[in-house]
Amino acid sequence: MKGGKSNTKKADTKLAVKGGAATKAGRKPSKKAAKDPNKPKRPASAFFVFMEEFRKQFNKENPDNKAVSAVGKAAGAKWKSMSEADKAPYVARAEKRKVDYEKSMKAYNKRQAEGPTAAEEEEGSEKSMSEVNDEEEGEDDGSGEEDDDE
Repeated sequence: MKGGKSNTKKADTKLAVKGGAATKAGRKPSKKAAKDPNKPKRPASAFFVFMEEFRKQFNKENPDNKAVSAVGKAAGAKWKSMSEADKAPYVARAEKRKVDYEKSMKAYNKRQAEGPTAAEEEEGSEKSMSEVNDEEEGEDDGSGEEDDDE
């Protein structure tokens, strides 16, 4: 019985070594789809709209501070201490950006839905144009003889 158990351990280590070959090279199998660079970026939240202004102000007041974390911590502390009335303009701007984002996403999705058919039409037209150009070149050689290759 002991021999049977030791054999399974050896088999398991062999499998682990084979499976680890991809990780040794530093590559992991990609499960995510590639991101589309034309896709609209998500809008900033109210806090990040606030951060845009706060960052400028903080850097003017503290020009020698180079730590990004210090800006984030100071902004977070100030955001928490603000009342809902103080946050309202930032929330309104974030909502406006969200509406714009939704419009651009609708347009993007519409283009994506139409995209494959439009791409096929373009390919077809390019092929036909190249075929037409080939035929014109064959006719314009001036020899008056037809090639059997066409």
